[in-house]
Amino acid sequence: MADRSARRLWQHCRRVAAAVELPDPFDAAVFVTGLGAARGRAVELLPLRGRHDLPCGLLVTTERADYIAYSADTAPLHRQHILLHEAAHLLCGHRATGGADLAAASTLLPHLDGTLVRRVLGRTVYTDPQEREAELVASLILTRVTRRKRGQTPTGELRSIFEPGSPQARPGEQR
Repeated sequence: MADRSARRLWQHCRRVAAAVELPDPFDAAVFVTGLGAARGRAVELLPLRGRHDLPCGLLVTTERADYIAYSADTAPLHRQHILLHEAAHLLCGHRATGGADLAAASTLLPHLDGTLVRRVLGRTVYTDPQEREAELVASLILTRVTRRKRGQTPTGELRSIFEPGSPQARPGEQR
């Protein structure tokens, strides 16, 4: 049963990740802005520094816009993954599950009127199904970006393993 559930999750996440348009060259901020335009709803990025006691990423939805607060003083790859993880919550249509993230949002974004906040999702715990789904979608999007940079598709990557003269083929082997 768990295998079937995991397989369904992977299939769903692969469809979500495959359906989004990626900017070329890839830039996570440009991707998030494009996602907002495609949804007809602004997504504002809020870089935060020095808040290591709070989630490294936070999605806050208000009537007017969606806000992604993210740790700006982390490694570029980590920052990119945080942005994609929070964007994945939007792509998957996730909803808030608890009040702890609302408190974090109030601390991080004091200028937002709490009565206008409709959804808050923080990137902290991966046992929650929505967090696992967002993490997987973000990872699959990054996989697409990486493969595109190397000029490979999943099929092309497999094909190259079996082609004569490929770096993976042993010298003298015909595959």
